[in-house]
Amino acid sequence: MPASILIRPATREDAAAMAAVEVAAAQRFRAIGMADIADGEPTDAAAVLERIDGGRAYVAVDPQGACVGFVFYRLLDAQRLYLEELDVAPSHAGQRIGARLIEQIMTRAAQDGIVEVVLSTFRDAPWNAPYYARLGFHIIDDASLDDALRAIRSHHVALGLDETRRVFMRRAVAA
Repeated sequence: MPASILIRPATREDAAAMAAVEVAAAQRFRAIGMADIADGEPTDAAAVLERIDGGRAYVAVDPQGACVGFVFYRLLDAQRLYLEELDVAPSHAGQRIGARLIEQIMTRAAQDGIVEVVLSTFRDAPWNAPYYARLGFHIIDDASLDDALRAIRSHHVALGLDETRRVFMRRAVAA
């Protein structure tokens, strides 16, 4: 990946570009028969600003300062961080930008004393669960889901996501 991509905390000025990246990245789902995801609305602008203001968003920017990827996260409990969303502009796919954004989250988690990062993703989309597995994440068996993860699943169902096509994954944070 070109060293010219910078990972930094997101600012309010990044919000519109983050939405554009989210919409563009979602279009990949159309090719695998998931038009409902491709046609979905981006994260609500107020929610994006809340994450930015709370210091829970990072962006990847190119040499011109344009946002080409981002990640949102939140504290799930005292020991776990939940990676809410990761998107990279299709024009910049394959440059390890997503991996660098995840490593930024892992670094932040280690600094904050977090022991595990968890996420929820589509099982079969190549850039979802298989990608995260290559980055060291492991599937959490449904029988092992705790109340916090079941609440996330319920929220996803309320949003219209087909949770039968999704999995939770975890990765330990290196001390």
